[in-house]
Amino acid sequence: MANEWLMTTTSPDETRRFGVCLGGVLQAGDVVLLGGPLGAGKTHFAQGIAQGLGVEEPVTSPTFTLVAEYEGRLPLIHMDLYRLYDEPTAEVVTLHPAALAQIGFDDYLDGSGVVLIEWARGVESDLDDYLSVDIAHGLQAVDDDIRATTRELRVRAEGAAARQRLQEWMDAWA
Repeated sequence: MANEWLMTTTSPDETRRFGVCLGGVLQAGDVVLLGGPLGAGKTHFAQGIAQGLGVEEPVTSPTFTLVAEYEGRLPLIHMDLYRLYDEPTAEVVTLHPAALAQIGFDDYLDGSGVVLIEWARGVESDLDDYLSVDIAHGLQAVDDDIRATTRELRVRAEGAAARQRLQEWMDAWA
């Protein structure tokens, strides 16, 4: 069973569809960590996951509220931890445990829904089983012009359930 997958998408719509496909296979208790620079496409991907879970309301990144909850075929807990870091874009990050406790981080991991965490660097050590999706800008040549229109999505599965979910996602995308 695979534990890594590298995918290239060529448009925001394709990035969203890739997320829809994942949302279609996610189960209660699954945790998905999203990483990548600002503007990489994390929100498009998250919107796709929500759509795949049957969420009908608009989904935006909860940068200021930190946590947003949505109802679909499973509850979706969408977190954005960007504001909890001292320097979120630095190589070494400091995520304050007290800040996680204040937003009820552990309570959301009760297994009743899907937890989607943007800017999740530093929480991996608190988790046993998760999918990690890192999104980066890719380059595409168009008529001798180089444009950053593609996205490289590097998926990694940590734990048995995540590896199973990754395989289901890969099979569904094929």
